Amino acid sequence: MAASKGTPKQGPHKPRRTRPSQPTSGSTRPAAQRRTKPAKPGSAAAKGGGAAAKSSSAKKTSAAKQSSAKSAAAKSTSIRRKPAKKPSAKRTPRAGTFAARIADRRQLSRAQRSLARLTARWKGGSVVERVAMATVGVLAAAVAIALVVAVVHVVSGRVELSEAKARQVELTETYDFDPGDIISDEQFFDGDAMDEAQVQAFLDEQGAACTKDSCLRARRFKVERRAANDYCREYPGARHGQSAAAIITAASKACDVSPKVLLTMLQKEQQLVTETNPKDFQFRSAMGLSCPDDDHCDPEYAGFFRQVFGSAERYQYYVHHEDRYDFHAGRLNFVRFSPDVSCGGANVYIENKATALLYIYTPYQPNDAALAAGAGEGDACSTYGNRNFSIIYSNWFGDPRKA
Repeated sequence: MAASKGTPKQGPHKPRRTRPSQPTSGSTRPAAQRRTKPAKPGSAAAKGGGAAAKSSSAKKTSAAKQSSAKSAAAKSTSIRRKPAKKPSAKRTPRAGTFAARIADRRQLSRAQRSLARLTARWKGGSVVERVAMATVGVLAAAVAIALVVAVVHVVSGRVELSEAKARQVELTETYDFDPGDIISDEQFFDGDAMDEAQVQAFLDEQGAACTKDSCLRARRFKVERRAANDYCREYPGARHGQSAAAIITAASKACDVSPKVLLTMLQKEQQLVTETNPKDFQFRSAMGLSCPDDDHCDPEYAGFFRQVFGSAERYQYYVHHEDRYDFHAGRLNFVRFSPDVSCGGANVYIENKATALLYIYTPYQPNDAALAAGAGEGDACSTYGNRNFSIIYSNWFGDPRKA
């Protein structure tokens, strides 16, 4: 059959291999095998078909856009709703595991490479470079050792301080004696604590059992003028001598040392306040000044006036030159129990300058035997100077530690 004019030729029809569709009513041939006659160009059917095709194409484009928009929205929603992963902490391999052994080998290999580089640098370096490397190594080792020593010293120092304070608390609770706080600074350096009349009345009361003219409360002593210096104000002296009360009061005011301290020292060293039959040697060494336990007293300080004024002046000298001595306030100090080194000692945290001065003056602390004995005797390693100072002062004037 010849094709009509204006209609393109069609080649032989090759049916596609598809599953046959269900037959429609009024037709016995499959829909894929039915042939339709194409519409002529320019006809109404052709025009209508073109419009329908365009409309169908537009609908498909719109549907595709909507589908694309929905897909993008779904993706964005799924991305937003997806929870963020928590950063995982870097785990350290457990000791003994394969991973730990690998890590150790890596570290070892790094150290070996560093050592190899250092060795190569040493072998290839000049004399100057080798000297510089050796110097740096020695300095680094010295710094490391110094740091280790410093850390050990700080740690051991804190332990010793804690132990010393615990011991002092225990002694205070047991014997009412704190080796680190024997007397407060406020009481020790109060030069106006008593006037001459009060001192004389005190001597008369405490020495009432002594009725001789040689008793401390009745005797007069030769005095000397002393010029003012860095430690004491001027002591004018007296042509006809002075009483013990006058000397004690004047020395206290000149050197800012409490007369209570001087009276306590007189009793501690020679029992002169209560002595009923005093001897000349007791007056010559009244305060124990420059009278070491194992030697004779210094003649320059012999005599009652020189002993009393010299002691008050010496205390102020200690205050100004504490750094020259072995006992310091606010620090841990090792204080022996006796002149006998074999008796040992114990650490004491000295709380104030007054207590430090007492140790400079009498460099021993009472051991447990001395404290347990009260005012009596302890054992072969016992000393009693600072223990007796505390006992005498407390009995006469109250708690010496009270500020």
